[in-house]
Formats: sequence, structure tokens, C-alpha cells
Amino acid sequence: MTEKHDHQEFRDLILLATLPHVVFEGWSASAMEQGAADFPELGDKAAERAFPGGPADLAAHFADWADRRMLAEMEKLDIESMRVRDRIAAGVRLRLQVLSPHREAIRRMLAFLALPGHAGLALKATYNTSSAIWYAAGDESTDFNFYTKRGLLAPVLVSTTLYWMSDAGDENGDTPDTWDFLDRRIGDVLKIPPLKARISNRLSQMPSPFKVYKRFAEAVQARR
Repeated sequence: MTEKHDHQEFRDLILLATLPHVVFEGWSASAMEQGAADFPELGDKAAERAFPGGPADLAAHFADWADRRMLAEMEKLDIESMRVRDRIAAGVRLRLQVLSPHREAIRRMLAFLALPGHAGLALKATYNTSSAIWYAAGDESTDFNFYTKRGLLAPVLVSTTLYWMSDAGDENGDTPDTWDFLDRRIGDVLKIPPLKARISNRLSQMPSPFKVYKRFAEAVQARR
């Protein structure tokens, strides 16, 4: 195992040990220290060594951890047999299911990310998750569509997560209302590309302003 993987496992260990303490201590250095204290064999200042950037560093790693778990679950699916919309929905759904045991920690992290100065971290984490889902779904675009797809999925991911946070679920512990909400949001997003195509087509049929100017200039020259 490489040093990088060793460090990742070390960070994963501190993260998972910290999450139960976040419920009581909030997304804080105190929660990190208490989590690391559960493993005295890791030595002094284990939390600081794992996350020198403090709680913000921990939050970024939590998002990365959830993405890695989500992708591992997506690899078990027969992606090739699924429609694109179903692949995307599966990615969002699996990520929330991965996070299900840590719902209160997620609630605390969202409050932490809402603080001034953390907007960039929240945006980066959302983009990374959206991009990971599209890649796992088989997206190979490299043009403007690359950014369009991720830009359209990001608000779906955020709104579905917030809906899931307030969904008490059913007697089986599932959240069918959230999955219905997710399907509706993806349906709304899928209506946008055809609309964009129609607008682009109409714009292409309109005369270029440079061509209009050229014709105007030629007409002026002809009258002289």
C-alpha cells in the first residue's frame, strides 16, 4: 500500500471517529480531538496531523469520503443497461444512502459551510460530487456540455440533500418521498437541453449582425 493510501486511511479513521462527537460538539476542533482520542495508539495530535486545515479540511475530506463510497456502490450497478437519467438518479440516491448513518453530522456540517468564508468549500464539494456522478454515469464530454451537465446537476444534488434532511422516512427506514422529489427534479433538468437546442436553432437562423452591417455598408456604397 502506498504512502498516499496509508494517509487516506488514517484520515478516514479520524473522520469516522469524529462524526459521533460532531453531534454534541458541532463541526469543531474539539470534536476532532475527541474523535482522535478514541484511538490513543495514533499518538499525540493525531487530528492535527490528519487535518492540518482544521474543521474545513475535515469537511472537505468528508465530502471526498462520501464520493468514494458512492462510486464504489455505483460500480456494482449495471450502468450500461440504464438510461442516463436513471444513472444520475442512482448516483444521487446512493450518495445519500451512504450518508444516512451520519445524518446529524451532515446537518452540522451544512451549518458550518453556511458560515462566511466557507462558500468556496461548499461549491467545490458540490462540483466534485456532480462531476464524479457524471463520470461514473459514462459522460465523456469535453466541450461546453461538460460544464453544463455539472451545472445542471449541482442544484439537483443540493435541493435533494436538503429535502432528504427533513424527510422522516417510512416505517422501513427508507425515504420514498425524497426519491420521488429527486425524480421530479431530474425530470425538470432534462427539459432544459431541448429548450436550449430550440433557442440555439432559432438564433442560428437569425442574420448575423456582422452580415447585416456588411449589407448595409454595401447598400450605402451603391448609392454613392
